[in-house]
Amino acid sequence: MPATEFRLGVVGTGYVGLTTGACFAHLGHHVVCGDIDQRKVDLLNDGHIPIVEDGLEQIVNESRSLGRLDFVLGSQAAAADADIVFLCVPTPQGEDGSADLSYIEQAAREIAPVLKPGAVVVNKSTVPVGSTIAVEKVLQRDDVSVVSNPEFLREGTAVNDFLMPDRVVVGASNRAAAEKVAELYADIDTQIIITDPSSAETIKYAANGFLAMKISFVNAVAAMCEHVGADVAAVVDGIGSDTRIGSRFLNPGPGWGGSCFPKDSRALVKIAEDHGYNFSMMKGVIDVNDEQRKRMIDKIAKAVGRHQSDLSGVCVGGMGLTFKAGTDDLRESPAMAIIAELRKVGAEVKAFDPTTCGVLSPHQTSALTGVELTTNLIDIADDVDVICVFTEWPEFAKVDLDELANRAGKGTTIVDTRNLFDPDAVKNAGLRYDGVGRR
Repeated sequence: MPATEFRLGVVGTGYVGLTTGACFAHLGHHVVCGDIDQRKVDLLNDGHIPIVEDGLEQIVNESRSLGRLDFVLGSQAAAADADIVFLCVPTPQGEDGSADLSYIEQAAREIAPVLKPGAVVVNKSTVPVGSTIAVEKVLQRDDVSVVSNPEFLREGTAVNDFLMPDRVVVGASNRAAAEKVAELYADIDTQIIITDPSSAETIKYAANGFLAMKISFVNAVAAMCEHVGADVAAVVDGIGSDTRIGSRFLNPGPGWGGSCFPKDSRALVKIAEDHGYNFSMMKGVIDVNDEQRKRMIDKIAKAVGRHQSDLSGVCVGGMGLTFKAGTDDLRESPAMAIIAELRKVGAEVKAFDPTTCGVLSPHQTSALTGVELTTNLIDIADDVDVICVFTEWPEFAKVDLDELANRAGKGTTIVDTRNLFDPDAVKNAGLRYDGVGRR
């Protein structure tokens, strides 16, 4: 049990809210999570977790059985009697990169009347610089403090990232409120960075922007490798061994995606722009990512001897649909973006992903309209002209390449956007291979 046990309210049971609530309950605090969707609340109370996230179901059900985690309808029910309330609601992005704060403002408006004196409200959602002040203005409670505590969770490893973080960032103008939030993490062995709200909010965007930059950089290097005859695997090994650079986030691929990098990169540009700075470097990072997806489409077109402007009658077999392995998230997935472009120029797509074998969520159903889904991986090879690896699910690397060649036909090309396969093994099976930056 923690030295001080707090009663916490969490508004929103999406990816961030559910992980935050479950992990704090796991640490010994009493947590009440509120959501506006009655069906979702009922499912969670029945032990059904709506997202794919390693270890999350276990700690949710464990904490519920110990009486430390409850799910309720509405933000007020979550915030009433709470010492600290976390706002974990969506901040959708406009076309210009600006964040829509209406959900956060609405949540703050709803909980304001029920907050007990001395409570702390925490912005856990990814919000623009200055949002802490914006929430304070909506609350209109002089006896309540607002703190920024950005999340740094990676989908697929969120529970581990929460319980064993590289650091915890807390930003507040009220030092006592900041220390109260920091105390929640007392049983976690990590660095606690207490700073001002604007710095805390900037740290979140800057961290994701830097990681996106590393991926765009290695993708640009991979493109150069293809032109000069170098092997990106050797290049990454060489530069990644430099401790000043490190090997993490240096895996070439079809471009970065998901719910964070695209949104945060565009937001970083917009925030800088709104304050009079032209963040041209970040714009370049985004441009390289867009170009990388186009390069993958060009590889698919060349594999069938066609131009990428006309792939009518071509059937593509896709391995994976999610933006990365270990999650069921299709948001801003490079796979989905590439598939959309392929279908625009007439290609047919059949695909397999481990997360689309059962009942699809409404979001998945909508996103996958027009894509033929198979119930096992090997079936994507039937009657296709080219096979494309979109997502780096580790089980894909174990596929029987000989069977794949028999089903697709000898000479069929595997466009490996994740460099998942050994090129020689693919060739030995009678298939052609085209990776990213590989010789």
